[in-house]
Amino acid sequence: MIILDGHSLTLNQLVSVARHHETIKLSEKSIELVNKASSFVLELATSDNPVYGINTGFGDLANVQIEKDKLSLIQLNLLKSHACGVGDPLNEESVRAMILLRINALIQGYSGTRLETLELMISFLDKNIIPVVFEKGSLGASGDLALLSHMSLPLLGLGEVFYKGERMPASKALKLADLKALDHLSPKEGLSLINGTQGMSAIGALVLYDAFRLLKFANLSLALTMEALEAIIDAFDPKIQSIRHHQGQINIAKHITSGLSGSLNTTHQSEKRVQDAYSIRCAPQVHGASLDVFWHVLDILNKEMNAVTDNPLLFVEEKQVLSAGNFHGQPLALGFDYLGMAIAELANISERRLERLVNPKLNNGLPPFLTTCSGVNSGFMITQYTAASLVSENKVLAHPASVDSIPSSANQEDHVSMGSISTRKARDILDNTYKVIALEMFAATQAIHFRGSTQLGKKTKLAYELISKHIPFIESDEIMYPHIHKIETLLKDETVFNILFKGEDIFEK
Repeated sequence: MIILDGHSLTLNQLVSVARHHETIKLSEKSIELVNKASSFVLELATSDNPVYGINTGFGDLANVQIEKDKLSLIQLNLLKSHACGVGDPLNEESVRAMILLRINALIQGYSGTRLETLELMISFLDKNIIPVVFEKGSLGASGDLALLSHMSLPLLGLGEVFYKGERMPASKALKLADLKALDHLSPKEGLSLINGTQGMSAIGALVLYDAFRLLKFANLSLALTMEALEAIIDAFDPKIQSIRHHQGQINIAKHITSGLSGSLNTTHQSEKRVQDAYSIRCAPQVHGASLDVFWHVLDILNKEMNAVTDNPLLFVEEKQVLSAGNFHGQPLALGFDYLGMAIAELANISERRLERLVNPKLNNGLPPFLTTCSGVNSGFMITQYTAASLVSENKVLAHPASVDSIPSSANQEDHVSMGSISTRKARDILDNTYKVIALEMFAATQAIHFRGSTQLGKKTKLAYELISKHIPFIESDEIMYPHIHKIETLLKDETVFNILFKGEDIFEK
């Protein structure tokens, strides 16, 4: 069980809750802070002084004061009117991450949400009731309003959810799960539920976690290609990396040389050629730069996962309410644009290595397109086409969303982050890059069948044998897509990851 205190949630813990259904509990201190803040909101609600989000309208309607008997109604209306999401529903793990992150923000005592509301959110996680949250519709400022509204409506028995494999009205799921919906929202409570960055944070957190894991396979794929092409190992010497000082580069070179330990296929400079092409020789610099970006975005995300991001903010001890802009998603928008570009570069350089594997002018004596009887057989020719297509698509997706802004709410909200678009683009780039790495590993394994597997390094031999159990040597042309899809599935398989990278910390720095 993970004890939430609003300050110490980690990415590993988020993944445990989102994917593996780890249970959570609120710390005693958090419960105390929640109760104090919700009592302070009720105190403010009885006052005649206008306080944004409690007894006023929202956005450009902030100057409209609301009658006391409508303070609960306006919060309900807020959720209803802001549930304007479109597109496909987010997957289960993203919505679970959203709920977790919103709870972690609200328990810090600056928001005013009632304890019973938070406990119902925890029950949604415990019973795996997944609100239907449509992925498009957020501007990434004023919070992920549309996404979080869809997340929050089921707490009142409204909207839709996925429950036990079925999409159904939230009211039906609550009845089946023996849960009772909230009968009302307290003043500010609706706004507190939706005024935050947890939509983009949830999607982006899972992308970042998987990017760290994919980098492990990108390094392994590089090592397999080096075995197949009899690459020069000298460029990975730690002395070279140390005098440039970039930690990512240092780490990548160390892991590649470790994976190739014992290899007799790799060579030294001037034995067979003086230098390798950049896609091999500069791999520590390229993969390492991506790793440095991953660490940078992890630092941003660690702060955001434990941040208070709604508005207004309650400072209970000072009896003060301050309106500000912690809901603005700019740190995440910039970070996840950067992450998307860093992931895309792993695909870019992988595709260039794949080209070297299949091209008879570049592959150091391997047969054209890695097939016997080339001409009659096309072999792996079109695997490179597919990789090139994915890489080209990534280049389009890598255009930053964060440089755009469209004013909203009658120009009151005149600069927005587009952060949810940044995270969804990064997610799509990640998916494409998994496929490109799978294609390189497919071709590298085929090439090693020709080159000979008896002299492989320790890690590359393990990977080669694992892949070969599932993917046969392609002796003559056959339908390729099942093999390609199979390797991609292997890259995403938890058991395979643990076999290949047992005991390795994906965040190691």
